[in-house]
Amino acid sequence: MPAAKFTQGSILRHILVMSSTAAIGISALFIVDLLDIFFLSLLGEIELAAAVGYAGTISFFTTSIGIGLSIALGALVSRAIGAKDTERAKRLLLNSAVVTLIVSIVVATCVTLSIPSLVSLLGATGRTAELAADYLYILVPSMPIICLAMALGAALRAVGDAKLSMFSTLSGGAVNAVFDPIFIFALSMGIEGAATASVLARCAVLAMAARGVVVKHKLLGRFHWSHFKMDLLPIFAIAGPAMLTNAATPIGNAVVTRAIADFGDSYVAGWAVIGRIIPVSFGMIFALSGAIGPIVGQNYGALLFNRVRESLRKAMLFCLAYVSCISVILFLLQGYIVQAFDLEGEAAALLEFFCSYIAITFVFSGVLFVANASFNNLGKPKYSTFFNVGKATLGTIPFVYFGGLWWGAYGVLLGQALGSILFGGLGVLAAFRLVERVEAAHQLAKQVPQAELERSNVSAQLRKKPSDEAINDELTETICLNATTPLSSSCAQMAQLSEESDFSQESLIDTQAPPAKDRGEVLKTDGEEL
Repeated sequence: MPAAKFTQGSILRHILVMSSTAAIGISALFIVDLLDIFFLSLLGEIELAAAVGYAGTISFFTTSIGIGLSIALGALVSRAIGAKDTERAKRLLLNSAVVTLIVSIVVATCVTLSIPSLVSLLGATGRTAELAADYLYILVPSMPIICLAMALGAALRAVGDAKLSMFSTLSGGAVNAVFDPIFIFALSMGIEGAATASVLARCAVLAMAARGVVVKHKLLGRFHWSHFKMDLLPIFAIAGPAMLTNAATPIGNAVVTRAIADFGDSYVAGWAVIGRIIPVSFGMIFALSGAIGPIVGQNYGALLFNRVRESLRKAMLFCLAYVSCISVILFLLQGYIVQAFDLEGEAAALLEFFCSYIAITFVFSGVLFVANASFNNLGKPKYSTFFNVGKATLGTIPFVYFGGLWWGAYGVLLGQALGSILFGGLGVLAAFRLVERVEAAHQLAKQVPQAELERSNVSAQLRKKPSDEAINDELTETICLNATTPLSSSCAQMAQLSEESDFSQESLIDTQAPPAKDRGEVLKTDGEEL
């Protein structure tokens, strides 16, 4: 049985190991994306770089759906392993993988049929729009492959095998790096060659991750229709909000792309390079959001709330330190980056503005990643949805609109950064508050069964001592008991009102909360569950 390794040992060490190994794999794929646009820039057409920018925005949306589905799988499997329930972990992994495959096929079909409209909606026109569509017609149909690969990678991280998850993504990066120049230059396929190499890379990631789950860890159970139907509710309870949460980010990114498109293809080309530099530079932070989930999930499953809080604190401090260091490096190297991608004029100026003033604000996006991971693993996925959707709408649209209106393309980037600062700060406060409430609810659930036991002992003593003195003793103890424990109906209702109205609908779902034997029985007071 896979051990719940994150419930003991140094929290910071777990964060560093999980994040660094995941970052290596993630950065490998992002570096290849950066190489895509680098190789295409060597062809000397500004339209190619702009086309990759538009296509990348749509591709980002499809990938975000896979991330949301993988979050559900990772959260459920890590929690089951933390509770030492291997059979449940196997069942949830298989059923989550099936859901991932079905949803990704449906989304890929819809997006493929809508490619011309989506490209036009982003502001692409003429040859740039044609090139972006050519890229997407090859890449988008492979969405089920990468979504399933990400889900299985999340399963590997859930059992603590971050190295194998890293090697799976590294294999994809290696395949892409080899075939990119062959398809783009040797076979003269241009942007279509870049897309074809990406599809082959996705296949490599899936093969490696599937081998780890099935062969090494033997985590794949048998499919049963009855179990599948039973698990749909807990899967979608996390996957639904997680998909909306993650889809919000590319939607916000699309708003930024559309706003920049108003200022011309040169600015879009600069934005495309920025969009590839961000995940390479801050790959560790993207990895942190996936790494912190299993750590929080296992400690929550084991009811170690102090370690849950420590995980959040140290993850956010690590985020601050890492982003600060990378921002300094980008500031110092901005001239070399401009030269490497042969950027000129407006494209170069936009990239320099990002490296000088905007990169440091990514720390707020990073802490929001951590907060969202904690929401998903503490049974409150709707919180993640609220913050990400809020950031992509209220935290993006008005800021980007007025920023672009007052300061042009630079104002668009500045507006996006201000929205990230606002929602990142609020997310941190909400994350720590949620841990306090979940712990308080657990303590309450443990106290009430103890109170009932004491009350039954009083009744037993009364039957043995049916005198006036015994009756007075019982009344005294009962009054004291009701005064110090939430046993009466009024106390139970007050306790319920102190939590959010949706607590009983989410946190007490069997697969979203610790096992009943650990958190106390579900109590009934006046016909209501506490």
